[in-house]
Amino acid sequence: MIELAEMIAQLRGELAAAMAAAEGEELGFELGPVQLEAEFAVQRSGSADGRIRFWVVEAGAGGQLSNSTTHRVTLSLEPRVRGSDRRPWVSGDQTAHER
Repeated sequence: MIELAEMIAQLRGELAAAMAAAEGEELGFELGPVQLEAEFAVQRSGSADGRIRFWVVEAGAGGQLSNSTTHRVTLSLEPRVRGSDRRPWVSGDQTAHER
């Protein structure tokens, strides 16, 4: 399982790589809303701070969730380029940023 913040950080990295791949390309795609659907395990810490943690359940986690409650959640993210109100442009060409 990974934490929600880590999953979003990985998504941000993938989108940044796609933006870099679009650099200088004649054809680009404006990135619209990003819909994430994931199954989460919610655990409350037994420590003094009583922290609640959200873990993204990976496929095949099965019996490892005996002490957790799972929930399916859909997140809608609106990507924007920092410092502006514009949406980023992306490309699906994985090799463009490796040149």
